[in-house]
Amino acid sequence: MYDIVVLTQSEYISPDKVDWYVQQVLDEDNYVIDALRARGLNVCKKDWSDPEFDWSNARALMFRTTWDYFERYAEFKPWLKSVSKTCLLLNSAEIINWNIDKHYLSDLMSAGINVAPTKFLKRNTSTTLDALFNQTGWTKAVLKPAISGGAWNTYRLSPDSALAHESIFSELISKEDMLFQEFLNDIETFGEISLMFMGGNYTHSVRKIAKPGDFRVQDDHGGRVEVYDASPPEIEFGISALAASPFSPIYARVDIVRDNSGKLSLCELELIEPELWFRNNPSAADELAKACLEILL
Repeated sequence: MYDIVVLTQSEYISPDKVDWYVQQVLDEDNYVIDALRARGLNVCKKDWSDPEFDWSNARALMFRTTWDYFERYAEFKPWLKSVSKTCLLLNSAEIINWNIDKHYLSDLMSAGINVAPTKFLKRNTSTTLDALFNQTGWTKAVLKPAISGGAWNTYRLSPDSALAHESIFSELISKEDMLFQEFLNDIETFGEISLMFMGGNYTHSVRKIAKPGDFRVQDDHGGRVEVYDASPPEIEFGISALAASPFSPIYARVDIVRDNSGKLSLCELELIEPELWFRNNPSAADELAKACLEILL
């Protein structure tokens, strides 16, 4: 019986080629695994979709580098329901089911957290990008699926580019719920700040910067990451965003920028499988392991 199975995707179990990006992913998983084992826990790493593994042999499952779940959601959803009956999930099943769909942002907005102006579009909504720009008056916007990550199927748009993307929008909205958000210029001019929390406590932060001409800050899209010393107001904003959620996650990443009025604004509250940059602060992995041990005892 394993105390904790650290979850990843198949590409990171026995990769054929280990480039800088894959090595980075492997290192991040290993920081967590080593910290858990140092606390005396029996730990292994498995692909979440491994058909051979008996999930009843695990007390708990920790979501780490399961970054293909939104592309395989038709498989992931029933798997999640099944394993949640026999295993403790970290974060909990309740948290994952709430956080997996970006409609959670509406809950946080209702709780007073500043979020980019957003229109939530249900699947098969009868509208066009041109109509959405006319309704909102925005000069730039971002279109993204409600269930997604890593800038997957995410587009930066303007009224001038709307027509060229209408067919893409039509195809996407026919398949799933979408978000249409005002583009926040701070993403381009400064970048996105990610605040990490373990066991409810702030541990460290990074600043993610898109490559010139792009808006996607992820390093696999050419963005870069640097160590960042978050200010007290930024940390307090992150704490407030976490407190506004209906749950107490064991780990969390709060992504923030400044909105077009200069106020701190929440981009995402990442509670499922966020990259947590343990390589910048290895002690944070031990803080996570400590919180896990307290739950399992």
